[in-house]
Amino acid sequence: MILHASEIGTGDPFVLMHGLFGRSQNLGTLARRLASRFRVISLDLRNHGASPHAAGMSYEAMAEDVLETLASLDVPRASVLGHSMGGKAAMILALTHPERVERLIVADIAPVSYRHSNTAVSAAMLGLPLEPGLTRAAADTYLVDAAPDPSVRAFLLQNLLPGATPAWRIGLSHIAADMRLIEGFPAVPDGARFDGPTLFLRGANSGYVKESALPVVRALFPGAVLETMENAGHWLHAEQPEAFAAAVERFMG
Repeated sequence: MILHASEIGTGDPFVLMHGLFGRSQNLGTLARRLASRFRVISLDLRNHGASPHAAGMSYEAMAEDVLETLASLDVPRASVLGHSMGGKAAMILALTHPERVERLIVADIAPVSYRHSNTAVSAAMLGLPLEPGLTRAAADTYLVDAAPDPSVRAFLLQNLLPGATPAWRIGLSHIAADMRLIEGFPAVPDGARFDGPTLFLRGANSGYVKESALPVVRALFPGAVLETMENAGHWLHAEQPEAFAAAVERFMG
């Protein structure tokens, strides 16, 4: 699958990948900051943003989408940054095709399985009555039980097209059908590892990258450096954009 890609800047290629229910614009602040040094390629992953919709949300499929897209852009090798779901896709890309990844940055996720409230959230989104004239305020009220945090609901509702013929712009049914795959992490081939420079960034207020996951991180990414950002949770790039960008720039040298 050829993904929707937005480009800015010139230099060595640097690929950015968003998280679940996100889109390429979520990392726009970082993209603009890096554009003075890099050819920044921001991707909408499958079933997200402006990319095509299709069944199958495995990380292997997402990694192949990225490879196919980069081939169409004449990019044989790139540095890659991914947040959350995008971070898992980036890890699988680096583990299965290490020759295609120059440097790897993983934002607040580990190569392990998770169990969160995403199944309930996606079910609530699917249950939203898409009646003519639906307003964003009405949709926000409908999602309160599944997503009590107003900022989370605002994030989810960036995917809603309200109005006379309301619709979800994302492949919501495909995402919901494979939520177990999205929250999990696939088995990697025996001996697979990425020896290139790797940075794991985690938020101090987030529980996504626990100490118990670090042995797995070190086994798959022997050269990994772990950095913890203070006063940041899971959406560290949105909560601390300046500190996040500075950490990325330091790692990129």
